Amino acid sequence: MFKTLKMYFDFCNKTNRKKLYRAMFLGVLKAMFATLRIPAIAVILQGILNHDMSAKNVWLSFGIMCASVAGQVLVGLKTTMLQTEASYNTSSGKRVEIAEHLRYLPMGFFNANSLGRITNITTNTMEMLADVATLVVMITTQGIITTSVIFVCILFFDPRIALILLAGIAVFSFFNSMMQKATIPVAPRKAKADEGLVTAVIEYIQGIAEVKNFNLTDKSAKKLEDAITEKQAADTKLEYSVIPFMCLQGITTKLTGVVMALAAVFFAIHGTMPVLYAILMIISSFMVYESLDMMGGFSALMRNVNIVVNQANEVLSIPPMDTEGEDCSPKNMDIELENVSFAYEDRTIIDDISLRIPAGTTTAIVGPSGGGKTTLTNLMARFWDVKSGKVLLGGKNVKEYSFDSLIKNFSFVFQRVYLFEDTIANNIRFGEPEAPMEKVIEAAKKARCHDFIMSLPEGYETVIGEGGASLSGGEKQRISIARAIMKDAPVIILDEATANVDPENEAELTKAIEALTRDKTIIMIAHRLKTVRHADQIVVVSGGKIVQKGKHDELIKQDGIYRDFVSERKEAVSWKIA
Repeated sequence: MFKTLKMYFDFCNKTNRKKLYRAMFLGVLKAMFATLRIPAIAVILQGILNHDMSAKNVWLSFGIMCASVAGQVLVGLKTTMLQTEASYNTSSGKRVEIAEHLRYLPMGFFNANSLGRITNITTNTMEMLADVATLVVMITTQGIITTSVIFVCILFFDPRIALILLAGIAVFSFFNSMMQKATIPVAPRKAKADEGLVTAVIEYIQGIAEVKNFNLTDKSAKKLEDAITEKQAADTKLEYSVIPFMCLQGITTKLTGVVMALAAVFFAIHGTMPVLYAILMIISSFMVYESLDMMGGFSALMRNVNIVVNQANEVLSIPPMDTEGEDCSPKNMDIELENVSFAYEDRTIIDDISLRIPAGTTTAIVGPSGGGKTTLTNLMARFWDVKSGKVLLGGKNVKEYSFDSLIKNFSFVFQRVYLFEDTIANNIRFGEPEAPMEKVIEAAKKARCHDFIMSLPEGYETVIGEGGASLSGGEKQRISIARAIMKDAPVIILDEATANVDPENEAELTKAIEALTRDKTIIMIAHRLKTVRHADQIVVVSGGKIVQKGKHDELIKQDGIYRDFVSERKEAVSWKIA
């Protein structure tokens, strides 16, 4: 238990840790105010035993009791405020810290398997930190403090009763320790079940269209049901693992109180303890039982603290890319790849590629699916680090730039556009949150999306669904281009930006891309002939290697992938419905 408490305090930052320490100090004062009930009762008992129930004794006892209650209330309010501030500040701070840490992880970390894990940690886990973990920690520590203060008081009155209490605390601590150990083998299963459930829910919702399309409702629901069943089984097993020790803790607290009371009566009967002290010891035994029982009940939830801290630390301990480079601007926008190789896990994606992209030129990358085209552009912007070789921007290795100073030189327009559940204006100004509305409108006009935005009910203040669900593919693409125009980066990477756009939107989208790419270094991944034939250089990538390179007129004369690519496109264009 103490190890877990230390883990939690170390997990909090310095400011919140100080608040928790202050709360603990106030907890000592609160415990001292609570023990004032003993002298208050002692005054009355002394008067009864001495047949001297004067008004002075009554008022003295009443005054001490009032001080006890008032002190507990006032100190308790301040303690609660400190605990609440520390818990919610820690939760929000860790969410931000995790988000910042994720920014600098290699893109390979973000896949279908990690989505449920990240979502679970940033939502359920951090919520548990704010609502449960801190409460458990503070009530447990308050129970320890209160029991300690009562022990000191009892030790002052009669060391024999104090030894009984100490023995009871030792037995209680032993069972508590066994309970914490019992959760260790079960906790990983619970954590995995939590992640699995979140992953299954996300997958079910995101794939609901395909589920309906192929009439796989029962099969998909079965997977979700299995995740729910596993979550239920993991939670139940965890609870069953602690129930025996909770019962033993409860029996120990009750027996400790009973033995203390019986011992006090025994000592009083045999004349080795004043009757007044015996009565006070009996009262103290009830206070000890209350304190230990409360601590025992909440310490059973101490496993949640372990889960919260360990899950958050697991993400924060994932080694980020080395981003401690220099904050600087490249002298030019020339991009060079020198003998670059990259592998994801054990699979080689890019194999010894060398390429030069002069500033202000257009480079088209074509080739079969899975050949490494997108990975190649991701390496240029350092979404991943190369396994060997180096990538240069302006003659300088991209690893020598700080990540922020490097990425500001690149704008991406992806085939799959992601828009946030926010206003259209905020989605456009995403990279420049303080940009004035005039600049947002100017970018939207260049991206050919101003007219359709103004046709929406709230115009630029229209809130779109998560992922841009309420917009068509072409509309999302144009908003994405407006966002890139706002960034005004010198290097534009277009990854199949027009692949899935309907003919009605294609003309507008083409004009939007022209506005975005004017006077820029352009790198495009495309499958459409008319988007690549006028490029300054065409790079054909297959199997992780550059198999052809040149201009359209040069490559069309060579046997190889590019001429096959052009022939297939021409044949497809010539198709007609009879």
